[in-house]
Amino acid sequence: MAVVVLNGIRLSYQVKGSGALVVLVMGTGSAGRVWHLHQVPALVAAGYRVATVDNRGIPPSDECASGMTIDDLVADTAALIEHLGQGPARVVGTSLGARVVQELALARPDLVSHAVMMAAHGRTTPVMDKLSVGERALHDAGIELPSMYYAAITALLNLSPQTLSDRSAVQEWLDLFELSGSCISVGVRAQLEMEHFSDRLAAYRRIRVPSLVIGFADDLMIPSYLSREVAEAIPGAHYEEIQGCGHFGYLERPAEVNELLVKFFTLT
Repeated sequence: MAVVVLNGIRLSYQVKGSGALVVLVMGTGSAGRVWHLHQVPALVAAGYRVATVDNRGIPPSDECASGMTIDDLVADTAALIEHLGQGPARVVGTSLGARVVQELALARPDLVSHAVMMAAHGRTTPVMDKLSVGERALHDAGIELPSMYYAAITALLNLSPQTLSDRSAVQEWLDLFELSGSCISVGVRAQLEMEHFSDRLAAYRRIRVPSLVIGFADDLMIPSYLSREVAEAIPGAHYEEIQGCGHFGYLERPAEVNELLVKFFTLT
């Protein structure tokens, strides 16, 4: 793992493999190491040089507790690609990371050869807004949910019914969620402020980078119809929907996700 100062902050990243550059951008509250469970090994095996990044807000990158914008995260990703000296890059993001990829493809198409957006959305919904406000309110009031209750709620919101019905599989997820707990850092609290934003679908009609949008059929956090809207807005974008997975589709159905990534990178 390396730390470099870009855009006036410390940004942590890790690079594996060799070949054409792929940059993976995580969602709210998640570290870049999550990609190393499934996507990094598959992409390295396919012959790519893969960079993962801890977005600002996620240590050891600067937490930037005073606040951040989506433009900051876009600028950080652009600066990292330039720092690695191998652009344009294939750039993949999920959830908040998908927004970063969408805005990067719009603002700096010179740095993006292929754009992949998983759990993408170009607008929010009332439920999404209320959930985000509630998460921030819990943090600001100093409330930490009982770990078992937090684990159950997180599983219900992020996993598919198929996973939830598998007693062995869901227990592993519950143990993981219970261990992590509901307490969030000041950096993640700053990231949560970015979850409410104005409709960007009209702007995405100007994206010209080859794009793949992946929706997760059982996603309650970012319903798949929102991802389909992004694909419909971007000229020439291809849409794929993976069945049997929720918001953590890249972890629930990694083989399907990885196959789509490698195929897209190869054919376009």
